Amino acid sequence: MAFAELLDQVGSQGRFQVLQTVALVAPIMWVTMHNMLDNFSGAVPSHRCWVPLLDNSTAQASVPGTLSPEALLTISIPPGPNQEPHRCRRFRHPQWQLLDPNAMSTNWSKAATEPCMDGWVYDRSTFTSTTVTQWDLVCDSQGLKPMAQSIYMAGILVGAAMCGYTSDRFGRRLVLTWSYLQLATVGTATAFAPTFPVYCLLRFLVAFAVAGVMMNTATLLMEWTSAPGRPLVMTLNSLGFSFGQALMAAVAYGVRDWAMLQLRTPPPGWLAESARWLLITGRLARGLRELQRVADINRKRAAGEALTTEVLLSAMQEELGVGQAPASVGDLLRTPRLRHRTYPSVLCWFAIGFTFYGLALDLQALGSNIFLLQVLIGVVDIPAKTGTLLLLDRLGRRPTQSASLVLAGLCILANTVVPREMEALRSALAVLGLGGVGAAFTCVTIYSGELFPTVLRMTAVGLGQMAARGGAILGPLTRMLAVYSPLIPLLVYGAVPVLTGLASLLLPETRSLPLPDTIQDLQR
Repeated sequence: MAFAELLDQVGSQGRFQVLQTVALVAPIMWVTMHNMLDNFSGAVPSHRCWVPLLDNSTAQASVPGTLSPEALLTISIPPGPNQEPHRCRRFRHPQWQLLDPNAMSTNWSKAATEPCMDGWVYDRSTFTSTTVTQWDLVCDSQGLKPMAQSIYMAGILVGAAMCGYTSDRFGRRLVLTWSYLQLATVGTATAFAPTFPVYCLLRFLVAFAVAGVMMNTATLLMEWTSAPGRPLVMTLNSLGFSFGQALMAAVAYGVRDWAMLQLRTPPPGWLAESARWLLITGRLARGLRELQRVADINRKRAAGEALTTEVLLSAMQEELGVGQAPASVGDLLRTPRLRHRTYPSVLCWFAIGFTFYGLALDLQALGSNIFLLQVLIGVVDIPAKTGTLLLLDRLGRRPTQSASLVLAGLCILANTVVPREMEALRSALAVLGLGGVGAAFTCVTIYSGELFPTVLRMTAVGLGQMAARGGAILGPLTRMLAVYSPLIPLLVYGAVPVLTGLASLLLPETRSLPLPDTIQDLQR
C-alpha cells in the first residue's frame, strides 16, 4: 500500500484530480445516452394496417359519396381489444354494412380479416422515425425490439469481460482510448445501418465500447485519488449518469429521428495512465513520469523532482515482488478472502442491473409521457446519490449498500398493492425505486474498487459489470411473466434487491482504508 504515500507526496486531492474528474466525467453523460437510447429511438408509436381506401388516393376516388376518414376507418379496420382500431389486422374487403347506424360493431367475423399484407401506417406526431417504424418491428415482429435490447446488453457483458482483463494487462488509458475511438466510429455507423441485423451488430459493438469507457473511467478516478476524496469523485462519476438520463430526455425531445439520435457520441476525455497500475506491473519509468507530471500540475514540483527510480523501488519493493506475478479471475474464487468478497459484490451488481433496466427500459409501461419520466429518473437520482455520499462517510460502505438496495426493493414491492388506476402514485413509486437503485450503484462503484487489490481490480469490476449486464438482459425478459399475473414482475423486481441488500451485509467495511495493491495486502 506504499503507493498511497507516494500519491500524497505529489498531491492526492489537487488541481490534477479536479481536471481529471471533469475530463472523465463529462463524457459519461453522453455515454449514458446509449444505455437509454432505446426508450426513444425504439419507441413504438400507434399504428394500423395500410388500407387502400384510407391511404391510396386512387382507391379513395372510387368511393361513392363523401365519407369521413372515421367512416373509412370503420369499414377498413376491425376494432382491437380496447375498441380502438386493430393494430395488426384489417378487413379483406370493406365492410359497408358497418356504416348502418343500427349495425352492431361485432357484425363481422374474424374470417373477414387478414394480417397487414401491405405494411403499416404509423402515428408520427411524436417521433418522425424510430427503429420500429424503420423495420416494422410490430405485430408478429414485435419480439425483435426486446431482442435488440438484449443484444445491446450482451455487448456490455462481453465488453466488461474483455475490457476488465485487457485493462489489468495493458493499462487503463490504452483500453479507454480505444473504447472512445470505437464508440465514435461504430456509433456513427449505426445511424446508417441498412438492415435490422446490421443495426443489432453495430449496437453490440457500441455496447462493447460503452463498457470499456464506464469501467476504465471509474478505475482511473479511484486510483488517482486518496481514501478521503474517493467517495466524492466516485459520486461525481455516478452523477454523470444521472445528468445523462436527463440529457437523454432533452436531446430526444429535440431530435425525433432515431438515426440522428445515434450520432450523439461523447468527446474523449483527457487521459493519464494510472501510475498505481504502472508501478505495480513493474513499469517504473512510465510510472515515475506520470507522478512527476501530477506533481507539476498540483504545484508540488519539488516533491516530483525528489522522486527517482531508486525511491520508487524502495517504496514499492514489497508490492513489486508480488505485483508482477500473473493474476487471473481464478484468484477471485480460489483465495478465501477474495472469494468472500466476490460473491456478495457480484450479487449487488446483478441486482442493480436487473432492477434498473427491467423498469427503465419500459418507460411506456410506466406512463404516457416518456420524456417527463426520463427526466424524473435523472432528477431523482441526483439527491439520492448526493445523500449517498454523506452516508458513505458517516455510516460506512456496508450499511449504505444494504440500505439503498432494501429501500429500492420496498418501493417497488409497494406498487403491488397500489391500484392501476392510480397511475401517478405508481409512477412515483417506480421512480423512487429507481432512485434507490441509483444510490446503490454509486455505492457499489466505490465499494467494489476498494474491496479488491490493484492487480485484480479491473478484473473484479469487469466481473461485476458482467453480472450487471446479465441482470440487464434478464430484467426486461421478466416482464413476460405478466401473462400469468401482472404482479409477478413487480414481485421479482422488488424481491431481488431486498434479498441482495441483506446478502451485502456479509462484505467487510472499507471506509477510510487505503486501496490494497496486492492479494497479500488483503491478508494483512
